[in-house]
Amino acid sequence: MKRIVAVMVVVLLAALAVVPALSQDEEPITFGMILVGPQNDRGWSQAHFEGGEYVEEALGAEMLVFESLNPADAPETSLRDVVQEMVDEGASLIFTTSDDFKAETHEVASEFPDTTFIHVSGDGVLTGDAPENTGNVMGQMVWGKLIDGCAAALMTETGQIGYLGPLINNETRRLVASTYLGARYCYENYREMDADELQFRVTWIGFWFNIPGVTLDPTEESNTFFDSGFDILISGIDTTEAIVTAGQRRDGGEDVFAIPYDFEDACAEAPEACLGTPYFNWGPSYTDLVSSVADDTWEQDWEWLAPFWEDLSNNDETAIGFVFGEGLTEEAATDLQDFVDFLAEYALDDANEGTFALWEGPLNLQDGTVLAEDGETIDELDVWYLEQLLEGMEGASTN
Repeated sequence: MKRIVAVMVVVLLAALAVVPALSQDEEPITFGMILVGPQNDRGWSQAHFEGGEYVEEALGAEMLVFESLNPADAPETSLRDVVQEMVDEGASLIFTTSDDFKAETHEVASEFPDTTFIHVSGDGVLTGDAPENTGNVMGQMVWGKLIDGCAAALMTETGQIGYLGPLINNETRRLVASTYLGARYCYENYREMDADELQFRVTWIGFWFNIPGVTLDPTEESNTFFDSGFDILISGIDTTEAIVTAGQRRDGGEDVFAIPYDFEDACAEAPEACLGTPYFNWGPSYTDLVSSVADDTWEQDWEWLAPFWEDLSNNDETAIGFVFGEGLTEEAATDLQDFVDFLAEYALDDANEGTFALWEGPLNLQDGTVLAEDGETIDELDVWYLEQLLEGMEGASTN
């Protein structure tokens, strides 16, 4: 018996000794991150960059980064050029992190069939257009925009809310429309004011961030809103001009506020002017995707990731977060938390699967077309592919 036990101990120790050796021999996975803007833009691109850093820390992986792939900053560089370089450096997975990269991602993925591509914000898998080595991921920012619309409605004194939008497409229409729905609900239910008297206007600058000579200047447009009596400005662009401008106006004695976008720490640009920030949190989902490629279990999918409703600030769990801003009054913060709780209750009810709170009739599109009859719930894909702004909103629905 003693001999058998001794042999078992020796075998066990030998097995344990092998595990570290195998782990040490494994090469850490290398992945690429292609950004449309700079990695420190305090917005969309920085959120992706920091998501990649989260993966590096969680998995011991190596991230290759190319920033500012856009017509202004890298006019002679193609996405294919960047992919070739990353593949040559060992990348087996590449994230392309802009809606603008959709067509090129599909083309390049076909040329590199042994590399996995994740196109962020796209729908190629959903429509069947994506090559088999390409997936999609996006966060359900519809919820974050409902919340920031509510925050704006709770704090406006003029009844005028402005929205600084990027370019016009399905994504940007559904997000600004969600903001509008959140604003109307909270203006009526918490402020006890007529939602039809709330003025909500969107100005599209033409791209995700300022390109001099190509887009409208977001700083100028922010000032135009405030000069016109709008006291709340919500950003839908990738950078921080709205909150910076609001901070400058407050420093000059004006009672105005803004809500930045995309990045968790965006309020730091002007804390006293900030009502909050809805943000993307890419770390957990990116970690799952990189892990699946590393262990050869990745399968093509279109993922539209919901918030972690138990705690919107838990960055190990949530895909969409929200930071309450210093500019909120105590009463507004209480009401806003109540609204978040209302959204959570709706989202966690199995009966509401595949839909979003407040996206129900009666709702018309901007041209008067009925989107949903009274009491009719709108399917999430109809929200994803929203063709126009909603009736009551000011601003263009198409280019």
